[in-house]
Amino acid sequence: MRVLEQLEPQGVFRFFEKLCAIPHGSRNCQAVSDWCAAFARERGLECHQDQAGNVIIIQEATPGYEAAAPVILQGHLDMVCEKEPGCTKDMAGEGLDLLVEDGCVRAKGTTLGGDDGIAVAMALAILDDQAIPHPRLEVVLTTDEEIGMLGAEALDAAPLRGRKLINVDSEEEGIFTVSCAGGSMARCALPVTRAPYGGAALEVTVRGLAGGHSGTEIHKGRANACVLLGRLLQAMAERTELRLVTAAGGGKDNAIAVEASAQVVVSDDAVARQAAEALAADLSREYAAADPGLRVEAAPCTVRETPMDWASTERAVCMLTCLPNGVQAMSMEIHGLVQTSLNLGILAADQTALTATFCVRSSLGSQKEMLHRRLRTLMAQLGGTVSISGDYPAWEYRQDSSLRDLMTEVFQEQYGRKPKIEAIHAGVECGILSGKLPGLDCVSIGPNLLDIHTPRERMEIASVQRVWRFVLEVLKRSK
Repeated sequence: MRVLEQLEPQGVFRFFEKLCAIPHGSRNCQAVSDWCAAFARERGLECHQDQAGNVIIIQEATPGYEAAAPVILQGHLDMVCEKEPGCTKDMAGEGLDLLVEDGCVRAKGTTLGGDDGIAVAMALAILDDQAIPHPRLEVVLTTDEEIGMLGAEALDAAPLRGRKLINVDSEEEGIFTVSCAGGSMARCALPVTRAPYGGAALEVTVRGLAGGHSGTEIHKGRANACVLLGRLLQAMAERTELRLVTAAGGGKDNAIAVEASAQVVVSDDAVARQAAEALAADLSREYAAADPGLRVEAAPCTVRETPMDWASTERAVCMLTCLPNGVQAMSMEIHGLVQTSLNLGILAADQTALTATFCVRSSLGSQKEMLHRRLRTLMAQLGGTVSISGDYPAWEYRQDSSLRDLMTEVFQEQYGRKPKIEAIHAGVECGILSGKLPGLDCVSIGPNLLDIHTPRERMEIASVQRVWRFVLEVLKRSK
């Protein structure tokens, strides 16, 4: 028996559960892409699948809608794969363990991938139901959205005739997203040299943080474990001689890091521990509201690698202490909107380098480039480099939108209130697609998804039901 078998709408949850049985983290989308293409072939639908794994499925208009303008339904195939500490799930090779709890669907020990599996499930459910009236429907399912919208960037939009696009990649019901920030991935690399050093070996860890999405939750004051690890190393280095051996933290550039750790060799382990305890007390006060579960630990360990030398350690601590992180500018035009930010999402070290990978976001291209230059300037002073990838443009607000007007009309009738029209700091693919399809009219919507990009992620069942009815009515009226 399927876990979601009794949930309505049955078609949506049936396809969502099938999707969740297929591993589909970023850079691991071929199997789910093939599944979508097979779905189309089995139903005799026009299908385009490219080398990036993107899938376009086209279903011609139902009777009475032949003269209507086509509508594009769009979402992404990949998910952010995060696990609770101690979870043994192999998310690269195993499906998710779904649960229904407190009116929500979630996954045991891992992220759920409602972002953006619900878009895939809704699109396939519509294509699968011959009783749903609609214009020519062009379903666009992209890959690797979560790591820089790489699939959308590679997409060949030639098969698409539609210029009205409903993106189902928002996480709060009742909000119509009509503009978003642009972004990029910035990888800072610091070369290091290593030399033997005698002393006591410690493993220091920052854990227990709330984490969250680096776009929608970057302004909530939550701690970043990679950044706090830098503070911890600096605090210890000020009290006793220290050599960094290795450091690691976070897992995705667009997720606020919940845990980070380092191995160090110190001349006085008692003093180093005292420094860690003092900083732990300070951090507990600083983040009492946002991260009440924050913990700082220092414990003896065995190191298997040669430590970095004094100069490399000094540069590494400086890098982790001084690299910018978090909100850099708020919008002066839209109250409460983050305009520019960056998130240190992944920290890693090998024998020759320490790397810090950021998700950079801004609704202004000039400020995004300013952050690129700022990172390059600092890293150049330290003898390191910065590489930029996955650079995508902002999605600018459209003053006149017939799609937005129609969706607002339907929403008011079904909900008895007006939707909230807003711009967001997180990235959606509408900006890239607008560049490929001149004149594109886009709106992004979605059901309530809570704590996305964390193992606490939940998808509200009743919200899925309401959004489903809403999408069907919008398609019905798209004559």
